[in-house]
Amino acid sequence: MPEKNLSSKPPAIFLMGPTATGKTDLAITLYQTLPVELISVDSTLVYRGLDIGSGKPTQAQLEIAPHRLIDCCEPNKPYSAASFRKDALKEMEGIVNQGKIPLLVGGTMLYFKALQNGLSPLPEANAKIRKELEEEAKITGWPALHNKLKNLDPKAAARIEPQDKQRIARALEVFKVTGKPLSNHFEDLGDSAFPYQLTALALVPEETERKSLHDRIEMRFDNMLKKGLIEEVIGLKARGDCHLDLPAIRSVGYRQVWQYLDGVFGYQEMREQAIAATRQLAKRQLTWLRHWEGVYYFDYRGSSLKEEVISNLSKLF
Repeated sequence: MPEKNLSSKPPAIFLMGPTATGKTDLAITLYQTLPVELISVDSTLVYRGLDIGSGKPTQAQLEIAPHRLIDCCEPNKPYSAASFRKDALKEMEGIVNQGKIPLLVGGTMLYFKALQNGLSPLPEANAKIRKELEEEAKITGWPALHNKLKNLDPKAAARIEPQDKQRIARALEVFKVTGKPLSNHFEDLGDSAFPYQLTALALVPEETERKSLHDRIEMRFDNMLKKGLIEEVIGLKARGDCHLDLPAIRSVGYRQVWQYLDGVFGYQEMREQAIAATRQLAKRQLTWLRHWEGVYYFDYRGSSLKEEVISNLSKLF
């Protein structure tokens, strides 16, 4: 684990992990124990009105431990990794100026990667190519285009769901415009200097305990339904400015409930599809983490998890 920071760079902490591993609870404990301020790293929590299905910290939790970069965007507006990096670096600077350490907590691995490594400039949208892809999708379907992406850019395809037409189209569009896979653009970064001494932690299941995480995901989604997730999505539909092509509404859980309300499938199928999609999300998050260098892994179910993390992070101060 980390030793006292001897770098001229100020320290920063990443607390990562797949969905449903208790990151929020641990982050609150760390906030109460160590001189840290919290920044959310979650592509759904940025949206106002997406509270239940995103697993957003409750108002009571936020009063105990405020999280920055929550509720900073309307659901009818896209919010990008580039936007996150810009906003997060600004918040981190403010925290350091207060004499505290930024602790970034969440499960959106692309945001973490963009923050640490920067983002390569990508070509602007090409309307002609996008229209050609949409016409092809009408004939073959988006899963077929996803298969095409697998052949051209398997790394990008592994992180994109077969029904996520916007991200599939963008990845194929970038390849057609540049002749280079989208994943290569993220590896060939421009201004990537990260002005912090990073300590990265990850809450993960033991390899033999994946079923426990799957069970936890199922219980978590059922609890969201009990808390009023369907009513929350009804409210989003009633706004009149949201639709399924928006990143907020494509989020896991929201998309399936939206389709259920549209009559695409029944309640039980909605539940099953949402749980399956969440498990796939957790699998992709773990794939990201397996390839992340310099991460300290903790079993999220460990009986002394909080004590272990606090003990090890205390060496930074």
